[in-house]
Amino acid sequence: MTSAGWLGLSDEVMKVKLQAQLDQGMTFIKMKVGADVEEDKRRLTIAREMMGDDKTLMIDANQVWEVDQAIEWVKELAPFKPLFIEEPISPDDVLGHRKVAEGVRPLGIGVATGEMCMNKVLFKQFIMHDALDFVQIDSTRLAGPSEVLAVLLMAHKYKKPVCPHAGGVGLCEMVPHLSMIDYVCVSCSHEGRVLEFVDHLHEHFKDPCVVKGGRYMGPTAPGYNTEMYAESLDKHSFPSGEVWKAELAARSASSAGGAAPGAAAGGGGGD
Repeated sequence: MTSAGWLGLSDEVMKVKLQAQLDQGMTFIKMKVGADVEEDKRRLTIAREMMGDDKTLMIDANQVWEVDQAIEWVKELAPFKPLFIEEPISPDDVLGHRKVAEGVRPLGIGVATGEMCMNKVLFKQFIMHDALDFVQIDSTRLAGPSEVLAVLLMAHKYKKPVCPHAGGVGLCEMVPHLSMIDYVCVSCSHEGRVLEFVDHLHEHFKDPCVVKGGRYMGPTAPGYNTEMYAESLDKHSFPSGEVWKAELAARSASSAGGAAPGAAAGGGGGD
């Protein structure tokens, strides 16, 4: 699963990203929604036309709605046949998620959440209250592999597929191990399971994840594979790294260049 439709992207950039991901063999595409329902419909129309009906669409609201609003909004987007709505409301609202799930399941749409769940107890509540359909564990939010394993076992008991959250710096490197554990030791199934992927920043890691034909390749080394190159750490250290020094210098020059003639930079009024 990969994201192509960030809300800040122009149509042209979105199309380029979406086509690139389709060319890589991705068959599950996620689009961001939630700012304007008519704009969501327009963008999802573009995505569906490019994807066709044989590929799977997911939508992600990043916690922007209230409970009843989420249900009504997803109903408006139901004709685009999303597999699930991700994080429709506050990530701590277990009972709210259950109400959203009850409202959208008749449309054939599931609820996915969990990337903000910080412990197995919260996952237990979501799962036992049937408040989600897809369990999105986050490898950095939970307290290591032992707690992840507890969530995998609970999800398996209640027949909830685990679809790990990834995409941030190093998250894509960490999650293949977790999905391999789930497949080999717990669920023994690919059904209903997707693994998130974003194709950037992997060049900073000594053992980066590998994706071919829309699928992660199995890890080749033990551990989470998050060791970064020392050069990358040095360059991006704040504020002493050369990347930040250049950024701060550029901001300073921009601020000075915008001052009115005869005025000190940063002085006077403004917005």
